Amino acid sequence: MDKDLESLSHEALITEIIRLRSAIRQHRDASGHDLCWYQPNLWSLLPEKHDPVLDVPSWPQFMHGCVKYRQSLDTQQPDAPRNNREYQE
Repeated sequence: MDKDLESLSHEALITEIIRLRSAIRQHRDASGHDLCWYQPNLWSLLPEKHDPVLDVPSWPQFMHGCVKYRQSLDTQQPDAPRNNREYQE
């Protein structure tokens, strides 16, 4: 799957690493409502072009998952600051 890396020069590999690290940092540094989004920009960094077929949960199951995710943040990040900002489109 990653055979394309074998043909890259040292400089090209460094450039690729920097590009991928930048994307990972951007995702890592997401906060607030930006934590919960579909991430095609991140996935597009992979060399294989793949249009994922999503299996989207129905609303009740989706909201249950959102609540579980938010509860996990209370466990994993109990000291993180909290805010009351509404989502802005």
